[in-house]
Amino acid sequence: MDKVAILKLLDAVAEGQLTPEAALLPLAELPFSDLGFARVDHHRALRTGVPEVIYAPGKTAEQVVAIARDLVAREQTVLATRVSDDQAVALTAQLPNSVHHVVARAVTITGPHLAPLPGRVAIVTAGTSDLPVAEEAAVTLACAGLECERVTDVGVAGLHRLLAALPRLQAADVVIVVAGMEGALPSVVGGLIGAPVIAVPTSVGYGAALGGFTALAGMLTSCASGITVVNIDNGFGAALAAVRILRAAQRGTR
Repeated sequence: MDKVAILKLLDAVAEGQLTPEAALLPLAELPFSDLGFARVDHHRALRTGVPEVIYAPGKTAEQVVAIARDLVAREQTVLATRVSDDQAVALTAQLPNSVHHVVARAVTITGPHLAPLPGRVAIVTAGTSDLPVAEEAAVTLACAGLECERVTDVGVAGLHRLLAALPRLQAADVVIVVAGMEGALPSVVGGLIGAPVIAVPTSVGYGAALGGFTALAGMLTSCASGITVVNIDNGFGAALAAVRILRAAQRGTR
């Protein structure tokens, strides 16, 4: 349950459409619900603006479905990340309105109270192989009410491709840059635009890329000042960093 749902409930009580006793029922398990194998946090949307997200690896398909069903019952948006094919099949079969985002390896169910969040986010990828991580970020942004613009395959091996897209990046409020190999792209982007840049190293690359550690080290030691770096392949974390930045900016304009 989020702020919108609680305010709607309180308005119904104030207008006499609902008794206080009836309103108490959906609030009884507001902090969390105990499913035996998981305690689903229903306060998270109130605290952070984003409901609890289901990290699917290590869970059975039945467990993922049970957590998702519990979130749906409380009218929260559902995002399950890194889902397996079996988990995706179970979710889409048992929960109406489930959407399987194949490239992003995610399943979503949009809640009824999802409100658009003002702001423009661009997601930039160095290569096509970085798309799964970039799409995880895009799906996460959508679950927070944010649309994004994708600028794909503009790595430093062909810098003219990036420069051709520069006006689109300069118009964005936050730019997420996803790159593997040596991880040079965020440094280049960070030197061309003034908006916050969130760098995402990916595990793409040959042996010396070390599963993304080379890109991670390169981004952490970037000569472009002020770049934020998230963990390897963490498109989800990059998207939520962008959401926090834009929400803070929105509060500052009130």
